[in-house]
Amino acid sequence: MNKISVLFVCLGNICRSPTAHAVFQSMVDSEGLSQQIIVDSAGTGDWHLGHAPDQRTSAVAAERGYDMSELRSRLVEAEDFNQFDYIIAMDSDNLSNLHAMRPESYNGQLGLFLDYSQQNEQTEVPDPYYGGDNGFALVLDLVEEASTGLLAHIRGNSPELNDSLEPDNSPELYDSPELDNSPESPSL
Repeated sequence: MNKISVLFVCLGNICRSPTAHAVFQSMVDSEGLSQQIIVDSAGTGDWHLGHAPDQRTSAVAAERGYDMSELRSRLVEAEDFNQFDYIIAMDSDNLSNLHAMRPESYNGQLGLFLDYSQQNEQTEVPDPYYGGDNGFALVLDLVEEASTGLLAHIRGNSPELNDSLEPDNSPELYDSPELDNSPESPSL
């Protein structure tokens, strides 16, 4: 079976995308899919390369049981378009940057993370870096909800993942949107 790979992208790779990385990895691990789904995160800006996630991000994540201690910021690279089936942006600015980097040969899923969410109030994961502490909790709330939808989407499009689970262990997850992968599509 081919592995499925997911890359979460924000600006500096110290708040939103590492949160998504940690949450989604935790869900993948708890579902016994860590051998089938590869998870990573990166940023489109290079200000924090090699840094651990923001302390406020890590603290809020730790309160909910997510460990970010091994994560370090890195920059999105051209090679990522060859390695990742899903490249998921936290906001439209980062999605635009990814579209500009995207080679014509990329046939994976490129889109916004909250397109996998059932909530309709937010379309982008807001950057909490310059805001108050409650912004980090909001990011985590949005990421947890969208991660559930993304995992459901991947399962729905990869039936071989479901074959590796016991029937009683399959979570009841909701459907998620189909993504537009046309190069001229600025967003989903």
